Amino acid sequence: MEAWGEFIDVKVNAPEVLRRQLRRARKGSLLIGTVTDPYQPAEKHHRITRRCLEALLERQFPINVLTRSPLVVRDIDLFRQFEDIAVGLSVTTDREEMKKIFEPKCPPIQSRIEALRRLHDSGIATYAFIGPMLPLDTERLLEMLTGSVDEVLIDRLNYSNKVKSLYRKSGLSQYLEHAYFTQTALALREGFEREGIPVSVIF
Repeated sequence: MEAWGEFIDVKVNAPEVLRRQLRRARKGSLLIGTVTDPYQPAEKHHRITRRCLEALLERQFPINVLTRSPLVVRDIDLFRQFEDIAVGLSVTTDREEMKKIFEPKCPPIQSRIEALRRLHDSGIATYAFIGPMLPLDTERLLEMLTGSVDEVLIDRLNYSNKVKSLYRKSGLSQYLEHAYFTQTALALREGFEREGIPVSVIF
């Protein structure tokens, strides 16, 4: 049996199935990317997400896209045609060394920031999802994101025992404390709100 994270099952007929379902679906907001990233590397070849977006565009369903991948900018041409859309990228830290510990196979932080900037400059509503919030430099992350996002969401999420063990093994136990999350989240909220960017914090 293949290890988790080492394989994917490509649902090549997903766009066709979606089109059939949309014929009888009531219009409502769709959040794409809550469990599985819609812009995994395989998307570059298979274009499943793009074809699903084309189906949703035909019906003008309101959509909210969340990803960690700069590949999302490929679909700017489609995003600009939606009447109601927001596109977000998960930016969990400003520190590449932390990303390498906790998100070793994810795209670099700076590439996500650049993707947000391109989306924002194209007139698309953008947001950053700082969740789970990893150890970070508050002022640096504020500087990196300001001007590229219309909204920020901050979430601690629940850390599994495996993740907690990784924190401790890396000498980062202090960052598991609720006080760290609270103080940092509030500092981020204050900083973004000074720039006129609304922030939601899930404690």
